[in-house]
Amino acid sequence: MDSALQSFLSAVPQAAAIWLTILLLLAVAVVCARLPRATALPAPEPDENPYAAEVESAVAEASAAAGRRRAEWLESQQAVDAAWTAYEQAEADARRIAAATAYPLMSRRRKPGENVDRQRYLHRAATELCRTQDLSIGQLNDVYAHRGWNPRLHPVQQEAALHAAVREHRLEAYRKAVAAEQAAWRSAEAAAETLRDLRAEAAAARLRGPASQAADQQWWSEQWTGAELPAAA
Repeated sequence: MDSALQSFLSAVPQAAAIWLTILLLLAVAVVCARLPRATALPAPEPDENPYAAEVESAVAEASAAAGRRRAEWLESQQAVDAAWTAYEQAEADARRIAAATAYPLMSRRRKPGENVDRQRYLHRAATELCRTQDLSIGQLNDVYAHRGWNPRLHPVQQEAALHAAVREHRLEAYRKAVAAEQAAWRSAEAAAETLRDLRAEAAAARLRGPASQAADQQWWSEQWTGAELPAAA
């Protein structure tokens, strides 16, 4: 009897240790079950339609090119407006000075050296007008070479001739600005047309899928040479 009791009492601590171990393992399992599980990210699928990706890349480049062409066209429009304003001012000045020379000047004997003074005045006035871009370099050269210019005229008459030359220069500048604006408009329209075509082709390539990839690549090589790609714009 005593030996059985002693055996029971000696086995109690071992049983308690076993139960404590089991409870601890159960607690760890419960905690692990409540923790959020990391979701494995799916591996990125390779692009099965490289032709469509290539066309979409060309669309991005063509869009940037079209934006630049449009900005250049808007800038050229502003240049046309400025050139016309400058011409109108030159026209008004030329008319005003021409009206001042409507009456003939009194004829008198010229003083010694007066012709030299008149020539200096003409050269100095023409140089100043060229500095402010009211005369071209070619016109200034004509003044100094006296091609079409009489350096012996009275300063009032020279002033009228100079402003007539300014009016001619401003009119030519306006014509060049108009031509540049028209060229910029054609370039912007061509860039916009290219962008529309590429966008349509990119959408169609995505809809067709990879099945017609070989035919698409053939179309791309036929339609877009290296010099015609939007990236070169």
